[in-house]
Amino acid sequence: MNLMLFSAIFVVLIAGIVVMMIYRSRLSRKEEETLHVLGTDDAEISLKMTIAQKLLIVERWLKVLIIVTVIYGIGLLGLFLWDAWERTSRGAF
Repeated sequence: MNLMLFSAIFVVLIAGIVVMMIYRSRLSRKEEETLHVLGTDDAEISLKMTIAQKLLIVERWLKVLIIVTVIYGIGLLGLFLWDAWERTSRGAF
């Protein structure tokens, strides 16, 4: 059994996680962690709210992508082990 396609899909999923983490990192650089109670204008408040909403969306999709990648990786590992078992039982290893 040729598992190269499945491995390539796994690599693409991992690359997607890395890209999402880099995007989240760059997005969070714009976020201020301090709260300004006095002297904050409406534009700054709306910018902070927009960034916070984007971060929530990115984090949610990042969690989903990580879960899918882990499940896919476990399945792929199972396929690799099953394929190795079949090859050794047939003596074609």
